[in-house]
Amino acid sequence: MKLNCDLGESFGSWVTGMDDEVMPYVDMANIACGFHASDPDVMAKTIQSAVRHGVTIGAHLGYDDKKGFGRRSIPHTHSELKNLVAYQLGAMMGMCLLYGAKVEYIKPHGALYNDMMSNVAVYKAIVECISQAKIGLPLMILAKVDNEEYQAIAEEAGVGLLFEAFADRAYTNEGTLSSRSLPGSVHHDPQLIIKQVEQLVTQGTVTTIDGKELSLKVDTICVHGDNPESINTVQQLRKVIDQ
Repeated sequence: MKLNCDLGESFGSWVTGMDDEVMPYVDMANIACGFHASDPDVMAKTIQSAVRHGVTIGAHLGYDDKKGFGRRSIPHTHSELKNLVAYQLGAMMGMCLLYGAKVEYIKPHGALYNDMMSNVAVYKAIVECISQAKIGLPLMILAKVDNEEYQAIAEEAGVGLLFEAFADRAYTNEGTLSSRSLPGSVHHDPQLIIKQVEQLVTQGTVTTIDGKELSLKVDTICVHGDNPESINTVQQLRKVIDQ
């Protein structure tokens, strides 16, 4: 089981997250590509940090929406979605080449991620882009109890998948993430976060917001390092994973 974290989401003089502090404790860095957050200089700094710590780099793609931090759905045609993905992926690959690194997977961000998991047409456009580009990169998607359709689409297109769970998000009985607008959808208690990860690692299950236990196939767990308390929690999660 690997830990992944959304990183490189600052922009110019606006700084968010504690990237330098969290990088040593994660395995995979989802680095913003300039649409929902970041800029060339932030991308370069984050890539170099990942290289120093031996962290795998992923292209974190979002809607072109810095004002909304990529958390607002924006309607796109099929071809527009493919171009959106290819454009950001190209930027990240170019920056990685400059610093002797490489992109090893793709993870959509925010509303694009949610739209991909709720609208198979959005998912198909992303998969088609990866397949046609012939880059051989896997796509990170939400681990759910009913991923058979998504797996079949990816398999037919020759695209690998990485299944992700979240350390600090509550789950519905259907195995999806509870909406951020609902109470209790985001875990803030470090012990609750640690307990959820321990359950995923040792039992392969997660307890939903209504108390139901679901089995999930998980390759990686998403963590966040936004403040000193969350950094401490990630350090403890690193110990859970290593043990």
